Amino acid sequence: MDLTLPYLILTLILGILSGTITGLIPGIHINLIAAIIFTSSLLTLLPLEILLTFIISMAITHTFIDFIPSIFFGAPDEDTGLSSLPGHKFLLKGLGHEALKLTVLGSTIAIISLTFIIPLFIFGISKIYPFISRMMGWFLIWISIFLISNEKESKVNSTIIFLLAGFLGLASLNLPLNQPLLPLLTGLFGSSTLIYSIRQKSIIPEQKIGRMYISKKEIIRPTIATTLVSPICALFPGLGSSQAAIIGSEISGRLNKEQFLILLGSINTLIMAISFITLIVLQKSRTGAANALSQIGVGESQLTLIILILLISSAFAIPLTLFLSKSLARKIHKINYPKVSIIILIFLTSLILFSTGFLGFLTFIISTILGLVSIELNVRRGFLMGALLIPTTIFYLPF
Repeated sequence: MDLTLPYLILTLILGILSGTITGLIPGIHINLIAAIIFTSSLLTLLPLEILLTFIISMAITHTFIDFIPSIFFGAPDEDTGLSSLPGHKFLLKGLGHEALKLTVLGSTIAIISLTFIIPLFIFGISKIYPFISRMMGWFLIWISIFLISNEKESKVNSTIIFLLAGFLGLASLNLPLNQPLLPLLTGLFGSSTLIYSIRQKSIIPEQKIGRMYISKKEIIRPTIATTLVSPICALFPGLGSSQAAIIGSEISGRLNKEQFLILLGSINTLIMAISFITLIVLQKSRTGAANALSQIGVGESQLTLIILILLISSAFAIPLTLFLSKSLARKIHKINYPKVSIIILIFLTSLILFSTGFLGFLTFIISTILGLVSIELNVRRGFLMGALLIPTTIFYLPF
């Protein structure tokens, strides 16, 4: 194909725009767009570099943008579920844009960390992967015990919520559903937060938009946690960004809300980025986007191009995310928030009913109730991640 560079630039722009759309609209995931591309004739018509550029730029942009609906409207996807509650608290204090900037800071740290991680990952991960694979189940059991034993409020209530979420996760993942995580995590973290907000008749104050004040010391712990946890979690398809965030926060000690949002942002982006490197090094597709690329035979010869796309996409995604967040923050106090919450709740319910049917809707209802019980009992929402930690632990146990 002639004019390769102009085509690549155009594809990069289209990928960034697509990632923006999938990030802003709850339930529209990059995996859906990737699936559409790779089940259509585009797979045979377009060169490998064009497909690779589009998928990676879309995926990385998505990891920056998708915190906007989670923080401002309590409508997360499976990777940003844990940001709903701390993000909502920031929003009610007039600091919604501040919360979003913390996740962008985390994503930026992830991209910077990537330049140091990639060489170690390429040359060392194949040697330690078999050991990590054998020990992962026991490691997750230790994390679960550590999570509960460190709870200072009510260990009994926390344990009950954790186990109930685990049983619900096991049941959901074994149902004949195309997207079992959509109703499960939307109920646990999205609709429960929305219903709580509607019941409280939350009034969103005018948002403060100014410089972010956070010390370098506060950034160190989430950065170290991300660097340690993300490469390991990027190897295993059962471990998502939310589980990685729980593991990272427990390893690094109790983080404050600012540090936790930084951790979520950095892990979300770094796991996605490393998944493309994992595809080349181990020929294992860790994410839906990486799985899409595995179908076109990506190899070591594309490594430089992949790294360049990651860096360039991030360079565009950072100011784009901040611009969209700032624009929304300036107007959101003028919105009737309870009504907007009701509209979003109806949209999410319709989406789940349409895409997952009756069983998905039933899962959504039960998970929403469990999420509300967690809020009423004042149990940390992190314990709801038992819905993924317990099934993942069972999957990796060697028997």
